[in-house]
Amino acid sequence: MSSQFKMKTNRLVLLRHGESEFNLENKFCGWHDAPLTENGEREACMVASPALLQSKLDFDVVYTSVLDRSKKSAELILSNMNRAYVPTKADWRLCERHYGNLTGFRKREIANIYGEDQVQAWRRGYDDVPPEINTENRYYYVIRNNPIFDDVPAGQFPMTESLGMCVDRVEPVWKEIKQEVLNGTRVLICVHGTVTRALVKHIEGVSKEAIQKVNIPNSIPRVYEFNMKTGELVGGPINLGDPEYIKKKTAQVAAIGD
Repeated sequence: MSSQFKMKTNRLVLLRHGESEFNLENKFCGWHDAPLTENGEREACMVASPALLQSKLDFDVVYTSVLDRSKKSAELILSNMNRAYVPTKADWRLCERHYGNLTGFRKREIANIYGEDQVQAWRRGYDDVPPEINTENRYYYVIRNNPIFDDVPAGQFPMTESLGMCVDRVEPVWKEIKQEVLNGTRVLICVHGTVTRALVKHIEGVSKEAIQKVNIPNSIPRVYEFNMKTGELVGGPINLGDPEYIKKKTAQVAAIGD
């Protein structure tokens, strides 16, 4: 068949950052700039990077949020792929969902106060909005005064967000990224748990009900292939790595934990 009749495709890789200190402590993190743990750094180097190298994936640009756990994961992944020269674009619109006044509290602690059903609704429900963060929260001023958020336009700095609000926030930047992919740019998006879910909804056209059941483990590359002419997906997503490891880590994400 002549090459002009062959379908031209391009791949996109979506990835949640490595374990953060708040992941380890099982706390709601959101817009607090929690760093990676040593294990989180190891996940980026020993889980994500080898999976990408084994699949012979390469990148022209990496998108992250402005939060350190996102940027550091991307930096470690690229370094271990010998691709430290690949440019990174940090965008505040790709920040984790803002968990409002839940920020800084252990999930089990909140479940003991409000009940497990309410906590799971706040964590996984599409339109369930946690209480707004207030000045009594120890992280309120830490977040509001963090210079990494200087580019957030006036009136757009969230005090809390539902999953649906996060889906809406990332839509404009997703449209920009998708256009790059369809133009042939090889893109890695290294972001956060709820942001990866929001992007999955946009990419896969998942319903509001179905996205509530999607759980994304740390450092597992999720690969998509696009028809560059039509913009449509070619097949479904492929998670790179050991299936049993992925299954175990996905279950941990879904649970409220200790």
